[in-house]
Amino acid sequence: MKKKIVYFFLFTFKKNKFWAFSQMGINNRYMKNVEGLLFHKFMGSGGKTGFSLFPDFSTYALVSVWDSMDSAEKFIKSSQLISTYKIKSNEIRVLILDPFHSHGLWSGVNPFKIEKSTVNKNSKIAIITRATLNFSKLISFWKSVPDSSKAISKAKGVYYFKGIGEIPFIQQATISLWNSLNDVLEFAYKSKSHSEIVKKTRKEKWYKEELFSRFYLIKDFILK
Repeated sequence: MKKKIVYFFLFTFKKNKFWAFSQMGINNRYMKNVEGLLFHKFMGSGGKTGFSLFPDFSTYALVSVWDSMDSAEKFIKSSQLISTYKIKSNEIRVLILDPFHSHGLWSGVNPFKIEKSTVNKNSKIAIITRATLNFSKLISFWKSVPDSSKAISKAKGVYYFKGIGEIPFIQQATISLWNSLNDVLEFAYKSKSHSEIVKKTRKEKWYKEELFSRFYLIKDFILK
């Protein structure tokens, strides 16, 4: 299986917010013809840290999977889409991610699946989660959101987290950045509140589809 590289974009706006919102469907049509692009999703975000029923019209995300870093860099340097976002947005933050563990599905596929991964003990870590909720479980899920937000905000080693999603209320995702894999594992297996939420999701079958992926953070920069 060919090595994949993931570029995660965060676009922030102080103005042109209506324009940014209007681009969601248009952008998907544009991305169909991009050379080297294997998978992509444009997403909005929730208020505050993103774990909210209320949208954040100032922040949008693009997760993209590429056949090579060269293809991704060509897209950044020469695409009309990125050129326009540079003009319209206040900031474009780019995370370059190397997937090393992924299970589950996103729209019927696992876009981050790999056969082998290298070990990088000194790397910072990114986590992407994504789920499609069962309609009958929406109330249970959203009641748990404050506890989820509180748990991760208190976690050792996490320095950024944001809730994102494709379809409001139903298709939800998160991105979080951690200082080390040890911090991630400590939160995953030693946080009582987190463990209780995970058990509840399994017992009550909240999700139609879910995905959990870990990445080494290769680079984190502001696009100029």
